[in-house]
Amino acid sequence: MKNIGFLSFGHWTPSPHSQTRSASDALLQSIDLAVAAEELGADGAYFRVHHFARQLASPFPLLAAVGARTSRIEIGTGVIDMRYENPLYMAEDAGAADLISGGRLQLGISRGSPEQVIDGFRYFGYQPEGDDHASMARDHTRTFLDVIGGEGFAQPNPRPMFPNPPGLLPIEPQSPGLRDRIWWGAGSRATAEWTAEQGMNLMSSTLLTEDTGVPFHELQAQQIQMFRDAWKAAGHEREPRVSVSRSVFPIVSDLDRQYFFRETASQDQVGHLEGGLARFGKTYAGEPDQLVRDLAGDSAIAAADTLLLTVPNQLGVDYNAHVIESVLTHLAPELGWR
Repeated sequence: MKNIGFLSFGHWTPSPHSQTRSASDALLQSIDLAVAAEELGADGAYFRVHHFARQLASPFPLLAAVGARTSRIEIGTGVIDMRYENPLYMAEDAGAADLISGGRLQLGISRGSPEQVIDGFRYFGYQPEGDDHASMARDHTRTFLDVIGGEGFAQPNPRPMFPNPPGLLPIEPQSPGLRDRIWWGAGSRATAEWTAEQGMNLMSSTLLTEDTGVPFHELQAQQIQMFRDAWKAAGHEREPRVSVSRSVFPIVSDLDRQYFFRETASQDQVGHLEGGLARFGKTYAGEPDQLVRDLAGDSAIAAADTLLLTVPNQLGVDYNAHVIESVLTHLAPELGWR
């Protein structure tokens, strides 16, 4: 394993039990946690994107702010729902955020997940042909990938306000290397193969929208191997990256025990999602020695180069920094980190 970062959903609620009670809290605490994670030596700060919810929604202002406050840590998303995105405007935002960070953006995108509203992307002005919103997301993605590569495509005005370079004009600003730092959040093995064919890195979470009866980590390891095989068959020149997400809570204090002792018996779950079976991965919680053994047996973690720790952001910056530090101190060296 080469990289360990965190993934925050950025929930907020006015409940007195929450440390994150407003949108302002969620955004500012996200920046503070990224700064703290960098100081602790973590490798990445990633943020989930949800619309019509009390969660982080507009990623690029946040990513730019994190990029301006940090100097080393990777910053990214896990994931942006491409059904909602204008791919050209998104390319401008992504290029700007990447330049502000000095080329540290790792942008996770996908078809999206179940929403708070019915077909929310329609309110954003996007109408899929024949109600095929998955194809619309992939169409938006293809356009986005094309334009961040820097090729000109727009016919210049013969009487421009400012002089133009020769030829067709590209989206600006361009950030060199960003195309190689785009990830697709794949929920199935077949989607992982498509991801490889498109030349995107693979981002796999604690949910797969299929179930074969094997433990979650084994199914996810199969997905990763199919991705790597498809990548090789596609003939891409660079080596791809693969991330997996896990909820991991070392119990090293009374407060840890209070919050997460019940999760020490966590198991995979199988349920119905969007008309089909889905398998959800378990939470890892326990004493550090036991967690080292448990995580060493997770075949998907072994197959990935990046582990993203899902953090309970409503417990506050200090506690989440404590969780990250506990993982880096008590678990990561035993799992081959650094």
